Amino acid sequence: MAGLNPRLESAARRFARVVTRAVVAKPRLWRLFRGPLRKQFDWLASGWEERRGPETLAPLEAALDRLPAPPRRVLDLGTGTGKAARAAAERFPEAAIFGVDLSPVMIEEARRLLPADLVNRVRFQVADSATLPFVNGEFDLVMLFNMIPFFDELARVTVRGGHILFAFSSGAETPIYVPPETLRERLAPLGFTDFEELAAGDGTAFLAVRKDPG
Repeated sequence: MAGLNPRLESAARRFARVVTRAVVAKPRLWRLFRGPLRKQFDWLASGWEERRGPETLAPLEAALDRLPAPPRRVLDLGTGTGKAARAAAERFPEAAIFGVDLSPVMIEEARRLLPADLVNRVRFQVADSATLPFVNGEFDLVMLFNMIPFFDELARVTVRGGHILFAFSSGAETPIYVPPETLRERLAPLGFTDFEELAAGDGTAFLAVRKDPG
């Protein structure tokens, strides 16, 4: 959060961490935090792209290296200014990429920053990741880069045999962070397996495959 007053930066980080822990533990609390968190990221949007340099993508890129085949349809949840979505589009030239974010101002920035050669393959829209506007099993790769997970929705939109990818740019120091043991515990009952943990740069990543529950 470069350029912010240090006190405001610290408060924003603490709030993101509190919201993440609360919502992962009790998803119904999201309705209380959704509005304030959207306002926070609307406020941060203008400087967000510059704050997150290419090196922050290291754990995401490391996890993408582990995919057994290129995905055809990719969903980037909490896309922000679209950095992860653009990286996926450049890596997988045949894939259709969808980036969603709760913040309308972040989505405006993502659309503004999208290179002309990616316009036909990358789409950005405002959406709540707790209630996604996509059909069941629509994506064979779902990415969450520093993003709060809503596990039931993740399972719903991921096709059987598809992958889900969590990346945290600063590992456990990331304000929006979910420990791997929590990811395993919450994903396994929903049919996810083949868990893999990675570390790259200053961050960590977590991969899983969706199979049949039980």
